[in-house]
Amino acid sequence: MPDLNDLQSAWAAKWPEALTLWSRFTRLSEPRWCFTPDDAKREGLTGSFAMIRFDDQAVVIGLHLIAEKKLEPFALEILAHEVGHHVYAPADLSDHGRMIARMRRALPTKEHLAAFISNLYTDLLINDRLQRGSNLRLAQVYETLGNNSTDKLWTFYMRVYEILWSLPKGKLAKGTIDDQLEGDAYLGSRLIRSYARDWMGGAGRFAALCLPYLLENEGQEIQQILRGWRDMEGSGQGGAPGGLTEIEDDELEGAIHPALDDELTGLEGDDIRGEKKNGTRPGGDAPGGSRGQYREPFEYGQILKALGLNLSDHEIAIRYYKERATPNLIRFPTRIKPESTEPLPEGLEAWDIGSPLEAADWLQSVIVSPRVVPGMTTVQRVWGTTEGSLPEKEPLDLDLYVDCSGSMPNPQVNVSYLTLAGAIIALSALRVGARVQATLWSGAGQFDTTGGFIADERKILGILTGYLGGATAFPIHVLRETYQNRKPGDRPVHILHISDDGITTMFGKDEKGNSGWEVSQMALTKARGGGSMVLNLWQDWQKNADLSRAHDEGWQISVVRTWEELVAFAKAFSKAKYGDDGR
Repeated sequence: MPDLNDLQSAWAAKWPEALTLWSRFTRLSEPRWCFTPDDAKREGLTGSFAMIRFDDQAVVIGLHLIAEKKLEPFALEILAHEVGHHVYAPADLSDHGRMIARMRRALPTKEHLAAFISNLYTDLLINDRLQRGSNLRLAQVYETLGNNSTDKLWTFYMRVYEILWSLPKGKLAKGTIDDQLEGDAYLGSRLIRSYARDWMGGAGRFAALCLPYLLENEGQEIQQILRGWRDMEGSGQGGAPGGLTEIEDDELEGAIHPALDDELTGLEGDDIRGEKKNGTRPGGDAPGGSRGQYREPFEYGQILKALGLNLSDHEIAIRYYKERATPNLIRFPTRIKPESTEPLPEGLEAWDIGSPLEAADWLQSVIVSPRVVPGMTTVQRVWGTTEGSLPEKEPLDLDLYVDCSGSMPNPQVNVSYLTLAGAIIALSALRVGARVQATLWSGAGQFDTTGGFIADERKILGILTGYLGGATAFPIHVLRETYQNRKPGDRPVHILHISDDGITTMFGKDEKGNSGWEVSQMALTKARGGGSMVLNLWQDWQKNADLSRAHDEGWQISVVRTWEELVAFAKAFSKAKYGDDGR
């Protein structure tokens, strides 16, 4: 084995050239060099001799594995390849997620292999550009990695390279090449060239081309062969990709076999070709266009996990609902007080050593004693407040109760519009400085709450994205304990219930025998910000005696016929009742 220090020096000398091969403006920090398995483990390099990370835009090279696989002469090829993943395909974590989403559509029953296929696809794009455009020796890298496997997927993959680089048949592909495989390899090579500038558009097609070769054994042999160079595995760890909850048009319509793409076959086709000739994409007016469809939380979670993000289902749900809520956020209610308060100097007091340094008034300290002795002669200013001339806006806190009984969907698996509406309103409240108490409730004793009014976005969303799924019994004691000791000087609060007809359990007796009617009336009075209910009902609420009485006692009642309508309610709720226009 060569001296790894010498190897590191030789490879580091090639790094600037590897960057320049893509652009003279390319800037990436020097690779993290790993000399031992412990170094590799610390950097997250497992099994592969090279990898990329998107969260810190890093390239990691395992020098001990480079030497073990006898790849020392290919510094420029391997380094330029890794740079290509950062600047060409996939370039960033969000595009990597979009590519995986497209490939999942084209891999029915084999969706879990989308991340692996995306690595094969981007390697083809990068290697073809480097081999042909920069005259690098990528073919020799694969020869050195050397494998005489006759696995069908490996043979297909290597045959694509042979066609792209005009290599003799059998130079890299060692297995049987029948007419079907030869035809697929030609389609694959044309796809790589045709979609080189729009690689996202070819992702679903490439996956569809690979699907028949995955059905038998999921490509286990090629996964083992390329285990040493799966440089995108886990590349998203620690990242936070955005824009993955929405389904893009070309994600659905791009999941076709390339044999059906006239751009590749050159044959007369259907209207898809016509749209392409007109410069538009099938199903959309612009790249990445969308019809506003969203994927389910479980599918969103599978994409994040394919990117290498190690998150629990609950953490994934928090990200999902935050991303979906964000475009709908509006300003939440504020109240204008007659005048704001302004600071008023009220005198001086001693400044001691334990006080903040910036609090000391050094000018006054020198006036008190020209010989300054900290803690003895130093003073600090005492401030009071006075009524100012400008109005001050006071945010209205939110007390949010969301029904999570067994008839409600689990927000971590399927879209829960109760959770989404709650997230929209809660995040809007936080945006203007209000505090939120969120309570999820189901059967008797089944509830989860923030336990007070807080401004911790993650904790609030953590409550809203939980799931109880039991019977239906409103936690009256939470309402009682929230307001029974509330003082007149506390911030006003608006109480909001999201539920169905199960909300009437709020008017039963609590565990102490108190009437729910009395508790709710006490809460409304002490909240001083009003109370609302948005309920999914099949009949008019006026026909429900309990709801009619609740309305008479001050509760504002809104009805939705489908849960999806809650999103429109959540947006309109703040604007109509508390927004600038509605005040």
